[in-house]
Amino acid sequence: MNNPSAVVTAPGSTVLGTPGEDLNPFHIAQQQFDRACLYLPKLKAGLIEYLKRPDRLITVEFPIETEDGDVRTFVGYRCLHNQMRGPGKGGIRFHPDVSADEVRALASWMTWKCAVVGVPFGGAKGGVVCDPKTLTKNDLRKITRRLVVALGDAIGPYIDVPAPDVNTNGETMAWIYDTYQVLHSGKNNLPVVTGKPVDLGGSLGRREATARGCLFAAQRALESGLIPGMSSVEGAKVVIQGFGNAGSIAAELFAEAGARVIAISDSRAAVLDPSGIDPALAVAHKAQTGSVAELAGTVPISAAELLATSCDILIPAALENQIHARNVDSIQTRLVVEAANGPTTPTADRVLHARGIPVLPDILANSGGVTVSYFEWLQNIENEQWDLDQVNSKLLRYMNRATDKVIALLGEINESLDEIGQQRAERGLVEVDLEPVDLRTAAYTGAIQRVASVALERGIWP
Repeated sequence: MNNPSAVVTAPGSTVLGTPGEDLNPFHIAQQQFDRACLYLPKLKAGLIEYLKRPDRLITVEFPIETEDGDVRTFVGYRCLHNQMRGPGKGGIRFHPDVSADEVRALASWMTWKCAVVGVPFGGAKGGVVCDPKTLTKNDLRKITRRLVVALGDAIGPYIDVPAPDVNTNGETMAWIYDTYQVLHSGKNNLPVVTGKPVDLGGSLGRREATARGCLFAAQRALESGLIPGMSSVEGAKVVIQGFGNAGSIAAELFAEAGARVIAISDSRAAVLDPSGIDPALAVAHKAQTGSVAELAGTVPISAAELLATSCDILIPAALENQIHARNVDSIQTRLVVEAANGPTTPTADRVLHARGIPVLPDILANSGGVTVSYFEWLQNIENEQWDLDQVNSKLLRYMNRATDKVIALLGEINESLDEIGQQRAERGLVEVDLEPVDLRTAAYTGAIQRVASVALERGIWP
């Protein structure tokens, strides 16, 4: 975010954060990393420092002539965090609050997300500082093409592979592919970007993958006994903040699985219906009116009231820093499932953990998107297209395996606190009070260890 003292409670609405709470997303990502490293005393300090830092950050500036005849200069970023386990992978977003620190944070989260779910990519992320609501489709096409040209060979099928993110979609990815293909003709360039339209090499199931992965992770966690007395999403009351691609599809999929969606929001409004909202009607209403406001059968509520609505599962599916020190005490849910990246601040994490409210962290819960992006990348390399059942069955296997591992790590770490403390003492590390970890820290420890192991196996070059 450009204003590190502000918190976006829903896309488009901003309130001041609690004094003293650092809401810079890159600082938050580093805090999460540092906390996990407390429980990895065998890692060398130099290796930890390397894994914490991004490999590179590219800043580009370019002009376009907008459709109204003006010439405007736009700033774009592309951060490659780590390539130890494979090419960089991460979305490109168009948003007025895109910043260097935001893309650094998102790129690092992608590194750990890929490691958690077990796909052979490193983390990357990019964006352009712009407001798509004030630009035409032709303006956005020009911005996309100029961004690709400016990045040059910094992206590529085996270097750094973009994907859709906030305010970008399959059409945007088609523009990226087309531009790259013009610049690198004579090769199979389909794997340069994922999230493409299906008839241009996109994977079936990619559009729904983030939301479907959230459902699979939630189902598996509940089946494991994470929430006493709640063994599945069937019958669960669900609140979804953010009714964009991930949020709207999550509403449909959770409802199909037997859950009751009782409140939803977008950048303009939030609405509630305790008896249950029909996601299909909500999607149709938003497509027609541009917002969920005045959805039939619902009552309007504020963004703050939506997050405070009593429910079984709360799904933040908007932007970063949505659950923070100012509003965490009002949260009334049994489980948080992070469909967005970075929606919960470290302060809020600690409060939720103390209150016994588990958070399925973003690097696990929303990893379905990058997993199916990996499937698309594989299909493009082999010039194949898998059927939807094959994609979804593979996604289920990846999500179940990752969720099982994170929950197992949670137990293993919490049962070994004394041993970890002794290892820290033997290495002469600073004495710290090792508290029981939450799911986010467990996921981070597993991801960091996985990337560190690969780095040591490869050897530090030269």
